[in-house]
Amino acid sequence: MSSFLSLRNAGAIFAMASLLAACGDKAAPPAQLPEAAFVTVTPEKMVVENELPGRLESYRTAEVRARVPGIILKRAFEEGSYVKQGQLLFQIDPRDYKASVQSAKASLTRAEANKVQADLKLKRYTPLVEINAVSKQEYDDAVAAQKQAAADVDAAKAELVKAKLNLEYATVTAPISGRIGRQMVTEGALVGQNETTLLATIQQINPIYLNLTQSSAELLKLRQKMQNGMLKGTDKTGLNVTMVMEDGSIYPQTGKLLFSDISVDPTTGEVTIRALFPNPDNMILPGMFVRARLEQAVDENAIIVPQQAVQHSNNGSTVLVINQEDKIETRNVKTGAAVGNRWLVTEGLQAGDRVVVEGLQKVRPGSPVRAVPWEATSNNTGPTEQQVPVESAEKAETTEQKEATETSGATSQAAPQQPASSPAKAE
Repeated sequence: MSSFLSLRNAGAIFAMASLLAACGDKAAPPAQLPEAAFVTVTPEKMVVENELPGRLESYRTAEVRARVPGIILKRAFEEGSYVKQGQLLFQIDPRDYKASVQSAKASLTRAEANKVQADLKLKRYTPLVEINAVSKQEYDDAVAAQKQAAADVDAAKAELVKAKLNLEYATVTAPISGRIGRQMVTEGALVGQNETTLLATIQQINPIYLNLTQSSAELLKLRQKMQNGMLKGTDKTGLNVTMVMEDGSIYPQTGKLLFSDISVDPTTGEVTIRALFPNPDNMILPGMFVRARLEQAVDENAIIVPQQAVQHSNNGSTVLVINQEDKIETRNVKTGAAVGNRWLVTEGLQAGDRVVVEGLQKVRPGSPVRAVPWEATSNNTGPTEQQVPVESAEKAETTEQKEATETSGATSQAAPQQPASSPAKAE
């Protein structure tokens, strides 16, 4: 009996061992591939902007100087205020100049009286010389005296005009409209003695000039790209210019490009570019250092990728690209200007490349991934005021939404058992 029980237990043990062996031989389920959201590189048209340094300069500048010598009696303006052309600024003691006017008037009256006398004498001598009642010499003297008297009248008139001008110069008025600075002299000071003393300075700052500088090397590189067909030139007539203030804020008024200098400064190796900005509130002042963004060319095939797709290090910039085998590759790139929340890529990418935007921490170069299109939203893509591509953001957003919808439908048909993943967001 015990022998029978032993055989029965042995059979149970054997059956259990066989069952465990069968379970061990069953294959484990495959691990799920990491998901990588990508964007497909598509060239687009974009205006190439350059940010250049510059200084503000007043539209007009007039130095108010004393044109006649004298003592300053009063100042008739507030320092820093706005003055109009012709407005009284300083009053120089006019008494000497009033006396000079009176003296000039008297001299003119005397000269006119002498001329009348000379005219009458010549008129009497003219018929007498014909009958030899007076000598030829006396007649010639009368003619000369009449001409001299006429010249004295002209000279006296000129002296009177000069005296009146000096009297006017004693009243110093604003030569232009604008904002006047501090006074350089005070009441009681002697000015204009052997020199034209500077009294004050007026600057017209609405509108205001912005003088920009661009290195000749940058300009040459830009023109070479235009010549090679990589870029197209822009019509510089009335081109808009955006000013960036010292604190990084954008000046609310838009300027117009006036001209670009035709020669390079030999001392600095730079070309001067001038723009004109409205300044109705006098927010900006001459001498301020600012930066300006201006359109200088158009790139017909610009490659722009989201900023979170580009990884920066001491060795340069790189992106992760999904190849045709759905494996990760590292690609070295060169970036240019920021275009809103995206980078302009100048080297390293071409049309059709699939650039990883989300899931960068989950993948490694050479590893396979499950590639899904990145769904852009208004919060993680699109140009800002810094630099705007020519093609509208609305058109680009509509195209991206259409592509995302089509890809989402294809993914659902291919793998209906997988739950719908949430839209990818910018890191």
